[in-house]
Amino acid sequence: MTLPEEILRSRLKNEISSCKLATKAVIDVSDPELTDFPLKIDVTINQLPGPVLEGGRISYRYSHSFRIIIGREYPFEKPLVIWKTPIFHPNIMQPEDGGHVCTRLLNDWNFNSTLLTFLKGIESLLLAPNGSSPFGTESCTLAAEFFNRSDLKTMPLAKTVQPRVIRK
Repeated sequence: MTLPEEILRSRLKNEISSCKLATKAVIDVSDPELTDFPLKIDVTINQLPGPVLEGGRISYRYSHSFRIIIGREYPFEKPLVIWKTPIFHPNIMQPEDGGHVCTRLLNDWNFNSTLLTFLKGIESLLLAPNGSSPFGTESCTLAAEFFNRSDLKTMPLAKTVQPRVIRK
């Protein structure tokens, strides 16, 4: 089942606009006219911690990129999401393992689901990994073990330094 092309374009335009307004994500659409499917949307989320494993130690990066691929059957068919930056997470595969994202938002995708709800869900997933439902890759399983035994159940937030005004 597919939406008529004009309705699909209108819906996508509204959803992408909502994402730009309601999130800090940088969103780049492969075809701004929304006529060439599959449509590729590159998303970069900044200022949000996500774990990475470097040299056997967990650290955090605050910039994450992924691609959302939307087919002509959207919204009846869920988008494909491919993670592009390094991550150590039970629910997000490393890019070299395929970069797939496992979230209930995609598993339960339906006509009423939106890109904004999905992006907000990704933000939540970065902050609170679900160690009880990892992907089966080695890195995801290791991440699940880490988060299940760690006292740290949520990510540390980046500190924003307030500018000081110096008066002469």
